Amino acid sequence: MAQDIFEKIRKNRGPIGQFAKGVHGYFTFPKLEGEIGNKMTFRGKECLVWSVNNYLGLANHPEVRKADADAANQWGMAYPMGARMMTGQTSEHELLEQELSEFMQKEDTILLNFGYQGMVSAVDCLVDRNDVIVYDSESHACIMDGMRLHAGKRFVFQHNDMESFDKQMTRATRIAEQQNGGILVITEGVFGMAGDQGKIKEIVEFRKSGKYNFRLFVDDAHGFGTIGEKGMGAGEAQGVHEEIDVLFGTFAKSMASIGAFICSDEHIIEYMRYNMRSQMFAKSLPMPLVVGARKRLELLRTKPELKENLWTIANALQKGLIDAGFDIGGTNSPVTPVFMKGNLAEATNLTFDLRENYNIFCSIVIYPVVPKDVIMLRLIPTAAHTLEDVNYTIETFKKIKVKLDNGDYKAEELASVEIDK
Repeated sequence: MAQDIFEKIRKNRGPIGQFAKGVHGYFTFPKLEGEIGNKMTFRGKECLVWSVNNYLGLANHPEVRKADADAANQWGMAYPMGARMMTGQTSEHELLEQELSEFMQKEDTILLNFGYQGMVSAVDCLVDRNDVIVYDSESHACIMDGMRLHAGKRFVFQHNDMESFDKQMTRATRIAEQQNGGILVITEGVFGMAGDQGKIKEIVEFRKSGKYNFRLFVDDAHGFGTIGEKGMGAGEAQGVHEEIDVLFGTFAKSMASIGAFICSDEHIIEYMRYNMRSQMFAKSLPMPLVVGARKRLELLRTKPELKENLWTIANALQKGLIDAGFDIGGTNSPVTPVFMKGNLAEATNLTFDLRENYNIFCSIVIYPVVPKDVIMLRLIPTAAHTLEDVNYTIETFKKIKVKLDNGDYKAEELASVEIDK
């Protein structure tokens, strides 16, 4: 007799879900309330927030709020109805794609309803069973899920390790030649956990040398709007923007909205328009999101002070942490990780202390995302933060580091807390 799949689920809640009863509503699925900014409300108290990807501070920019409100008033959230291929096409959608193409200096652009689903479908769209994928080991979950749909071979290289990349490319080339297929290399512009940029320039050098033939797909969700002189991303910062064959960006980070896009050569984008299942069979991006994205892109393009303000905060935060003796890894983006030694219980108690006693809300990352006995606090500086926020955070981190080193967080619990259900 077949198993009852629901009974199987009841017995195995998953690697994170097994802790749900004790963490839901506090450490997972927390509610940050109020206007998006440097300070928001958590459990009825104002907290200094370092966990919102509002890089350029556009979430509550008056011009953005007005554009969103005017578009919602004019169009509502329903228009256009249907997928773009059928009844969901508008001039506004086309204009946004044209403006993104001009800003990103690529021939053409396709809008995506969501970044995650768009990436999954894009990977599936670009390769067939005879093609081979080579990807960085720390690629985002959306890339991993896209590769699950790939019926062909895939090889992973160790994170930003070019010796490992070389080895996997040799294997991939052999398979591709045997199957008369091609090779798609996938990496990220900025890795969202540790903040280090992908080694796009070094990967491109392998192709320029003639050693390997491949196409390069870069997910630059965190780099778009934040990295490079104009904000085009890590490729621009590394001087190889034109060498990126397919470039993914999202509206969910620097643009503080919903949606995403892919830029590439015109014939590639045309192919994707007619073959990306997540876009062909999904409702078109609602008009207020499209109009709002155009306003956000305008501000990103015409107000460089937004990015300058972001980097003022990011540089001050990162320099201050380093000067205070903290390990922030190899970040070369606004994403600021802080690595400490400690186990799961210590990580839990430390985070509780930060939120309840110091009113600082930041994300905590533990094993298996980072090695065992490593605690990573992930800070996202934005243009909405202040230097006072930076100074307070660094002074607070000094205090919690002393507590951690003294073993204060080894107690089973700091205090009881009623977690919302």
